[in-house]
Amino acid sequence: MEFWIILAAIAAFVVLVVLATSLVCFFKIFYFFRSKKELKEKHPMPEGEVYEAHRDNMVRWIDEAREFPHRELQITSRDGLKLYGNYYEFNKGATVEILFHGYKGSALRDLSGGIYRCRRLGHNVLVVDHRASGKSEGRVITFGVKEALDCLDWIDLVIKEIDKDAKIIIGGISMGAATVMTASGEDLPENVVGVVADCGYTSTEDIVKKVMVDMKLPPNLLYPFARLGAILFGHFDPDKRSPIKAMQRCSLPIIFFHGDVDGYVPCYMSEQNFDACISQKKRLVVVKGADHGLCLPVDVDGYIRELEDFFG
Repeated sequence: MEFWIILAAIAAFVVLVVLATSLVCFFKIFYFFRSKKELKEKHPMPEGEVYEAHRDNMVRWIDEAREFPHRELQITSRDGLKLYGNYYEFNKGATVEILFHGYKGSALRDLSGGIYRCRRLGHNVLVVDHRASGKSEGRVITFGVKEALDCLDWIDLVIKEIDKDAKIIIGGISMGAATVMTASGEDLPENVVGVVADCGYTSTEDIVKKVMVDMKLPPNLLYPFARLGAILFGHFDPDKRSPIKAMQRCSLPIIFFHGDVDGYVPCYMSEQNFDACISQKKRLVVVKGADHGLCLPVDVDGYIRELEDFFG
């Protein structure tokens, strides 16, 4: 009898350790503790010295994004969250880009440069606050799993409320790139004519494990706990969808950008996504000297030329 009691106690302890570790991983990786202060920042900036050299451009782009005429749009996600975006119409009837920002970022912080380049390209643009970011509702970041479905709903909104004949390009930076790549593997309306993927990763597992290695943590040991935490507490499976799997179904024209000194998402991830992509029209642009999310600021004119040449 004592043996079974001891065995039950050991089993209960193991379960408790597994659940506790999974919960910690969930809060560390997938849950976003947002503060109201972040929404009120005049010039929200990514953290890190690498961004300081481009601060003047970023500040100017943020100020312009606030000043350009725009209107707020809203959708309700498939799991009931109110999501918000801002639409800028520079040329009536022109191509519409729908842009998505990075992990724990916001449309204003990460996509103001995108608004600037869209204006130069003569495109209209909708910049979106992901679930759990900016003004949008939610607390759980799913690394593109649910965000890709949100992307499909934003596409539908543009067709229904802006222009039923709109030519649409979906684009994103970092996790936003992962979002649009994942969405590109779904059944999209014919309105969608292209994809821009800037410094995106291959899968949630790959990028989480890479960051764990950077933190001197054992990735193969901890990732199963992270995945379990997402399933139990975030109600999604991070392995359900991934950019690199979607690339095996993506037939849209797609252009990849990546900095060769990206310290967060390694450049080889875009190379792997490029190689996996089955599209007959694809291009990989590696920007020398660009760290994470800095391909545009490092070479503004070159970035825009690549887009003009690729999309015509």
